[in-house]
Formats: sequence, C-alpha cells, structure tokens
Amino acid sequence: MSDYERAAGILEQIREEIGHAFIGQRDLVDYALITLLAGGHLLVEGAPGLGKTLLVRSLAQAIGGDSRRVQFTPDLMPSDITGNVMLDTRTGQFSTRKGPVFTNLFIADEINRAPAKTQAALFEAMQEFQVSLDGTSFPLPEPFMVLATQNPLEHEGTYPLPDAQKDRFLLKVIATYPEPEEEKEMIMRILDKSSGAVLCLDQVKTVLDPQGFAALRDQASWLRVDSAIVDYAVRLCAATRSNPGIQAGAGPRGSLALVRCARAKALLEGRDFVIPDDVSALAAPALAHRITLSAESELEGQGERKIIETILARTPAPRGDFGSGQAGSP
Repeated sequence: MSDYERAAGILEQIREEIGHAFIGQRDLVDYALITLLAGGHLLVEGAPGLGKTLLVRSLAQAIGGDSRRVQFTPDLMPSDITGNVMLDTRTGQFSTRKGPVFTNLFIADEINRAPAKTQAALFEAMQEFQVSLDGTSFPLPEPFMVLATQNPLEHEGTYPLPDAQKDRFLLKVIATYPEPEEEKEMIMRILDKSSGAVLCLDQVKTVLDPQGFAALRDQASWLRVDSAIVDYAVRLCAATRSNPGIQAGAGPRGSLALVRCARAKALLEGRDFVIPDDVSALAAPALAHRITLSAESELEGQGERKIIETILARTPAPRGDFGSGQAGSP
C-alpha cells in the first residue's frame, strides 16, 4: 500500500467518524476536508438548521482539534473575534486576551449579518494565519480553517460580503436539505436515549491529532500536477474574464484555488497525481463566488454556477495518462 493510499484510508476513517454525528450530505463533508487539506477556508450558504455547526464540531473532534463558534450580529466588534490588549488595574500591566479565532476550526455563523468592519477582522487571520494585537503578531494553531456560514442574501438583516473577503474563501458551497431517509435517521439517532436538546458527539472518535492532519496536508502539497492541468485551470479562469455575461471575472487566486483543491481531492481518492476531473468537479465551488454577473445576466435570472457550468462545457480538458506524466493539451 502506497503512502497516498494509506492517507486516503485515514481520510475515509475521518469521514466515517463524522458520519456518526452528521448524517448525509457526503459532498459537504468532502468539501470541508478538501478545504482543510488545501489550507484554505470554506463559505457555506444555506438556511439555518442544516447541521453546518455540527459538521465542523464533528470534524474537529475527528482530527483531535478544537473548534469555537461566534454568532455574527450587527453589533459584533472586531475585538470580539480577535481579542485585545487590556490594562490590568490591579497590577498596572497590560495583558493579552486572545479571542475565539485562536482555534483549529473557527465557525463564523451567519457572517453576513455583521457589518464590513467586523467581517474584515478575519482578513489577517485568513490570509496570514496570524492575528496582530497591539503591534504583536500571534500565530494561529495548526491546522486552522474558517468555516463561515451565510444566509441567502434575500434574508432580512444581511450584508453582502466584500469581494475581497469572498475571494479569500477557497470554496463556496450550498448546503441543501437532507433526503427524507437521511432526515429520519438523523432524528432517530439524536433522540436515542436523549432529549435531543443538546447534540452529542460521543460517538465521534478521534482518528489522529492536529499534527497528524497537518502532515496529511503537507502530503497533499507534494502531489504531482501536470502542466496541462495547470493550463486547464488557467484557461477556465481566463474564460470568466471574457464571458459577456460576467462583469468581473475570477483573478489569479481563482486558478490557484482550483489547483490547490484538485490536489486535495486527488489525495482523498488515494492518488499521487491530479486528473482533469479533479479540476472540473471543483470549478463551480472554487470560481462561482469570485465572479460578478453583468446586469443583463441578473435580469435574465442566470446564476454564477450556471455560467461556470457553461464555461466548463465550452473549455476542452487536457487528455493523456497523467499518472505517468504522458499528457497534453486537447
């Protein structure tokens, strides 16, 4: 068994442990793992009550890490996230109070209910993996990921996320309602010898520690990526900049996100190389939130994901044996 097959086996164990508490929505679990393996952050849009917080807490327990949740509200201050430096009146000395962002998995719940100033408090943490307090930089724990949830923009009391902040999320995915059988299983499991008032994670076992997961992330960074795959990701992003239905296309961070996520997906499947299907499968969640539709597209009711799917259909994928390095352009 290769090291990559062994890594895929560990990741499958993590999936199974998460599944003991978080029922169904396998794609959402995979997106969370891909994002964490790629060293990025995940934005999840969906109605309340779909188990997004439970997913993060289950993932944190499975990798032996810590998770914290902050409910974003219109009066939330940046220091409520990052912490601050305070004067201790008893000693006359300043002390540092680290905020809840100092954790492995930070849940920014309903992030689009807070004003831009508070949303921007996450910028440094998401980009530099550190927080500066009174001129001193404090590194965040390894691994670190922000999973932000947002309500659909038509909900009352929401603010649109700034484009610069959306661009810092590696993926944006849509949380959907579970299938009836999955919902039934979830209810039966939650109410088994319990009032159901508090969701229990006792059935989720720890598969490895945070350092072990960081090693898996490093392993994903060594995966082979053929130049034809990189060219494919670049062509997809470039197509968003010339599409008449798009006012502003995805920048270079979009093509970089595609390749980073494709490597993580390959590791999930036990491969030490990336194939075009890895890129195409992640194009919509990696690019849709990085584009701005034209007024005509919005009037016609076209969505970002639909346009990305159209671009995918029109952009030929490379062909060849990517495992042996024998690949080329279409």
